[in-house]
Amino acid sequence: MTPTTETMVGVGGAAESTDMVLNIGPQHPSTHGVLRLKLVLDGERIISAEPVIGYMHRGAEKLFEARDYRQIIMLANRHDWLSAFSNELGVVLAVERMLGMEVPERAVWTRTLLAELNRVLNHLMFLGSYPLELGGITPIFYAFTEREELQHVMEEVSGGRMHYMFNRVGGLKEDLPAGWTTRARTAVADVRSRMDRFDDLVLGNEIFRGRTRGVGALTPEIVHAYGVSGPIARAAGVDFDLRRDEPYLAYGELGDVLRVVTRQEGDCLARFECLLEQTHNALDLADACLDRLAELAPGPINQRLPKVLKASEGHTYAWTENPLGINGYYLVSKGEKTPYRLKLRSASYNNIQALVELLPGTLVADMVAILGSMFFVVGDIDK
Repeated sequence: MTPTTETMVGVGGAAESTDMVLNIGPQHPSTHGVLRLKLVLDGERIISAEPVIGYMHRGAEKLFEARDYRQIIMLANRHDWLSAFSNELGVVLAVERMLGMEVPERAVWTRTLLAELNRVLNHLMFLGSYPLELGGITPIFYAFTEREELQHVMEEVSGGRMHYMFNRVGGLKEDLPAGWTTRARTAVADVRSRMDRFDDLVLGNEIFRGRTRGVGALTPEIVHAYGVSGPIARAAGVDFDLRRDEPYLAYGELGDVLRVVTRQEGDCLARFECLLEQTHNALDLADACLDRLAELAPGPINQRLPKVLKASEGHTYAWTENPLGINGYYLVSKGEKTPYRLKLRSASYNNIQALVELLPGTLVADMVAILGSMFFVVGDIDK
């Protein structure tokens, strides 16, 4: 008699001792763009999670090598479309360092101002979209109202709504329009006056707190192991911010205004609280920059550059505290008008890897809360 093998076939994931593989994405309402999460479930509990990335990859780093130092600003502008000004900034800082170039003081303070306004714009998007993912629709309307206030002044100064293209090697594209600083100060004051909506409406909501407190707790060990940075790392107790710890632009002179917001819990609620408090502080920094600009005498906003711009032979690394975390550019030059190599270190790429540690052991219902609290942009992951 031929021996037989008995096999138990599980239907869906309901059969006992049967795991189910569930794909979240790549096109799914619970993802921020074209991200795929491959989950292995035991009932409603996640056993393992694997972020599958690359659906939006455009080979930006190779494209850098085929453009000159003026053109790559446009490419760098786009990987994190919510932090466009900050992305540009890292590239021009790297090239200026290679050239040994000093930027006019007026440009330094204006760059700092626009970087902080861009930080507020970035954070407002997540302050509105995160409650939306948990079922609260109202905050997103408030967030976009405040974003419009700041978008108007950013668009007026640069001509761009999202991709500003206002940084240049040696400074900025042009000086500020007449009366712009007054309008910017008014916009900052208006936004600040209404920020308590997020304190009261979101943080004061017991359902929001119930969905986020104690969920998806990140430890300092995981932060260091995966290179997590930004508000997510600081919410886990890692007190690190390049603006304070390795100052660039005018941040060295803003130590009395700059406040690095941290929490110890490392959960979804702590991440949201850090983002919200950091938004308040960015508005204060913007005001301080406006005050300093008002004191400066009229002067140049950029340096005159040669028709063909070539960086000196060598290499450098410029990193900045972008809204979502550390953004770095490793630039290698062979003395030509195009980079020999330009390696991009984006915040979201490292941050999202921590989902491998955060999701196992949690419920599927908490997966959306954890995913949204990582505050990432998929273009920043895929580059």
